[in-house]
Amino acid sequence: MKLQGKHVLVTGGSRGIGERLAREFAARGARVTVVARNGDALQRVAASINGAYMVTDLSDDADVDTLIQRVESAHGHIDVLVNNAGLETTTAFAVEDEREIRTVARVNLEVPMLLTRHALPGMLARGEGHVVFVSSLAGTAGFPGMSVYGATKSGILNFVNGLSRELKATNVNITVLSPGPVDTDMWDAVEAAPASVNKVVRRFQKLQLIPTANPEKIARRTVDAVAKNKPFVRDPKRLSINFWLNHLPTRIANLAAVGIKFDPLDKG
Repeated sequence: MKLQGKHVLVTGGSRGIGERLAREFAARGARVTVVARNGDALQRVAASINGAYMVTDLSDDADVDTLIQRVESAHGHIDVLVNNAGLETTTAFAVEDEREIRTVARVNLEVPMLLTRHALPGMLARGEGHVVFVSSLAGTAGFPGMSVYGATKSGILNFVNGLSRELKATNVNITVLSPGPVDTDMWDAVEAAPASVNKVVRRFQKLQLIPTANPEKIARRTVDAVAKNKPFVRDPKRLSINFWLNHLPTRIANLAAVGIKFDPLDKG
């Protein structure tokens, strides 16, 4: 996809990976709209990239249900939807707050599916589009203290597996970003987690299995993947076997469905 002049919507665009993605898309000539809850931070990011912003609470059903319509009415149709917004947990599940479980499951899994559902018909009608989903290394294996977070990221991977097959015969493409730890505020919170979780983090760090990635590099690789219609961005590369093994059942299912043309609009 040629990014010059394309309209990109980035959720969670006020900080972290979302902010870096917004800046990288803008640097490639795209028009960027960022959304998040923090209006001051959003305004700062949008002003610095000559973009637009919309204050949105993605834990609120009304905001989620109307976001795509509001953004497109104000700033034009969306060419690239970046489902980046997410919440991380570092709590032993047996003592995790029920409200936190519901909110994390909603923001990390339900919201990306709903926003994609609202944006997809327009992309299909125009014959072009791209959707980015941010998953995680935690979605390929269970990490103690991150059970809920890992479940939502695993859910994203499996959702994309099915949706990619539905869109195979179209010009709407998908990229999944699956990083390990990234040097952002979110990872700082993980490293400040309770002692039991920290023991696991320190062990994996000692084994050099979860090196902390640079967010600018992650953003560049992701935008490159969108421009080149590549399906995956995985980091660290040394753990590619995790992703390959996790994706093996999908490869088998794809082979079993060879020759079947799926209508994404279900018109028969």
